[in-house]
Amino acid sequence: MKRDEVTRQSYGSAGVADIAGGSKSLQGNLGVGAIVFMVLAAAAPLTVIGGNVPLAIGLGNGAGAPVGFVVAVAVLLLFSVGFVAMTPYVRDAGAFFSYVTEGLGARLGTGIAAVALVAYTAIQVGIYGYLGWAMNDTMRIYNGPNIPWPVWSFLAWALVAWLGYRNIHLSAKVLGLALVLEVLIVVVMDLVIFGSGGNDGINVQSFSPAVFTSGSLGIAVLFSMTGFIGFESTAIFRDEARDPAVTIPRATYVSVLLIGSFYALSTWALVLGSGVDNVRGAAEATLAGEANLLLDQSQLWLGKIGQDCVNVLLLTSLLACVLSFHNVIARYQHALARKGLLWARLGAVHDTHASPHASSLVQSATAAVIIAIFALLQLDPLVEVFGSMAGVATLGMIILMLTTSLSVLGFFRERPDLVKGRVWQTRIAPTLASIGLAGCLWLVISNFTLITGGSLGISIALAAIPVAALALGWLRGPQRG
Repeated sequence: MKRDEVTRQSYGSAGVADIAGGSKSLQGNLGVGAIVFMVLAAAAPLTVIGGNVPLAIGLGNGAGAPVGFVVAVAVLLLFSVGFVAMTPYVRDAGAFFSYVTEGLGARLGTGIAAVALVAYTAIQVGIYGYLGWAMNDTMRIYNGPNIPWPVWSFLAWALVAWLGYRNIHLSAKVLGLALVLEVLIVVVMDLVIFGSGGNDGINVQSFSPAVFTSGSLGIAVLFSMTGFIGFESTAIFRDEARDPAVTIPRATYVSVLLIGSFYALSTWALVLGSGVDNVRGAAEATLAGEANLLLDQSQLWLGKIGQDCVNVLLLTSLLACVLSFHNVIARYQHALARKGLLWARLGAVHDTHASPHASSLVQSATAAVIIAIFALLQLDPLVEVFGSMAGVATLGMIILMLTTSLSVLGFFRERPDLVKGRVWQTRIAPTLASIGLAGCLWLVISNFTLITGGSLGISIALAAIPVAALALGWLRGPQRG
């Protein structure tokens, strides 16, 4: 029996509208630009440049850190080839859940859905903690009041909850504005550094094997991969895309290339701005809390006003990030509900806003509860909240992408008629992507205590969360498929 037949029998013959208890589905007219905006906002470019890059430089391979992003782009482009090739045959929104269900069966698909919910929820809550810390730090810089981080986090949460409940186009406009401003300020700084020659003059030492193999290239790749979390959410907006068969593939490739180019060039600019021989020390000082690589370079090359702009835009970057992940999670829950795997009410669509409003409300409540627990435990928002949650999300996302690549191979293996003339898209690229992602998974696991910043015991417990979600989802899924 073919996989799709098993899947239909596993979920029953009723359509998703019947399962959800209504005929209305998500609709929209999102083009490539709008979807790319939301994906880039989820990637939080300025947050990555200010947070991930110092980690990749200081703990990884120093001035060779830009190569880590080049490697990550190569792996994700290979992943995207199979992802895009399978997109026309995936009937539902839901990204990884839908792809794994079609390729490897409904039961494993349910497990992957659980992993996705955990990963996205973890990174969203982590960003709420980071945002609370950054806002309080901004108040300190400008001699403002010392307000506990949960207050700022909950203020951001309230705005996200309101926007997430409403039409997706409103969120797209907010995300687009925040994204344009944060990318613009970094591009301006990059141009100033490249135009002036940086600290030692323009050079390509970062891409020399002698430089990028010094230290740990693996750790640089690891933190580079973390910066791409959310890029695959292009497929989650399938039901709201103008022309899914065209819009989703284009948005996926554009997102990977734009994110990767921006990260690699901006990291290279920071290396040139500090100097090849000085940048590792500057990054290590940043990790020790004695400096701030991004803000220090902003002041050096853009002046005090430029530094202030970067500081403010970092806050809008974080806000855009949590809003984007809110939209992603709400749509994951919506897709699962319409498959009969979650409370049917979560599959409802608002009559006016055409949004998954019930799912959005539940997602807001979930985030609020977790933030409140972390606040009551008095955890450090940057190290214990953001660090630990980023670790859980990174491990979860690698598992999701690896499983999806294997699903592409499984899907086309059972449909040889679709492979003719497309061996690269359906066989070779997914295989290479699976190998690359397996290597990334090993990097994540072997360096997990470094990502979380916690003890071995705490790191093991955190690493077990996405694995446990996979097991529970698999047990919850249909017995066949």
